[in-house]
Amino acid sequence: MTHRALLLVNRQARQGQKRLPEAIRCLKQLGLNLIEEYTEQPQHLDEIIKRYEHEVDLVIVGGGDGTLNAAVDALVETQLTLGILPLGTANDLARTLGIPNSLPEACKIIANGEVRRIDLGWVNGKHFFNVASCGLSAKITQRLTKETKRRWGILAYAITALQVIWESRPFSAEISMNGKSISVKTVQIAVGNGRYYGGGMAVVHDATIDDQRLDLYSLEIKHWWQIILVLPAMRQGRHIHWRGVRALSGQEIEIFTRKPRPINTDGEITTYTPAHFRVIPNALSVLVPSNE
Repeated sequence: MTHRALLLVNRQARQGQKRLPEAIRCLKQLGLNLIEEYTEQPQHLDEIIKRYEHEVDLVIVGGGDGTLNAAVDALVETQLTLGILPLGTANDLARTLGIPNSLPEACKIIANGEVRRIDLGWVNGKHFFNVASCGLSAKITQRLTKETKRRWGILAYAITALQVIWESRPFSAEISMNGKSISVKTVQIAVGNGRYYGGGMAVVHDATIDDQRLDLYSLEIKHWWQIILVLPAMRQGRHIHWRGVRALSGQEIEIFTRKPRPINTDGEITTYTPAHFRVIPNALSVLVPSNE
C-alpha cells in the first residue's frame, strides 16, 4: 500500500533544517507520496494538520518532543496515524517507542513498521505524550534556550538542570487521587504517561505508553545536593524507591498549589496549576518498529 503522507518539519529543531533533504529522499525512495509543509512556529502545526485531514492517511512529524506536543491535539482530533522523524535534542517519545535516532532506520519504520495504539496524558485540556511536571522541570524548560540546545545538544539539559537545582526551593502542593488528598512540600511533581522524558530520564522503571495509567513522583527533599544524589537513579526510574521520593499511580490526578505554577508538557510550558490530569487510553495510532 502506498501512503500519502503529510510531512511536517520544524526548521527550528536541532537537526530539522540540516537533515531535511536526506529525510525527503529516504521517504520517497521507500515509496511514500509526500505533501511537504515546513514551519518555524510549531503552534501552526495544529492548523496545517487539520487543513490536510482528508488528503492524507499519515502525518510524519520531524522534530523533537516539543514539536510532537504541538501536533498532538490535531492528531487526536483527526485520528491520522503518526510517523516520527527524531530530529530534536532529546527525542524521548522516539526512545519510549524504540525508534532509533538513525534517520534511514526511522524512515524504514514509517514505511514498513507496524501501527500501535498508544495512550496519551491529558492536563487542563492539553494532551501530552511523555511527562507533565511542575517545579524543577518547568524551571529548566523556562531557562533552556534554543541556542543552548543547538550548541550543547543533550548536555544542555544537564547544564541547565545543575543551575536550576542550585537555586531550587521546596513549594507546598496538594495531590488528590482516588478520593484521597495528600499535602506535600516538594521541589518537583512529575506525572508520566510514557517512560522517558528530560533527555532520557525514566519516570518509573516499568512504565509503558500503553499501560493505561499515569505514574506520579514527588521529590520531597530539603537540600539541593540531595537532588544530585538521586539523579543517577532517575535515569533508570529507580528513584521511586528512595527516601524522600513519593510515588503514586492512577488514571486521574489533581494538583493544587497556593499560587499558579507553570506546567511543562513534553518540554513546553502549556498550562498552570491547579491541574487536572487523566490518562486517555488507546488515543492515537503511531508507527513503531515491527516485532518480526
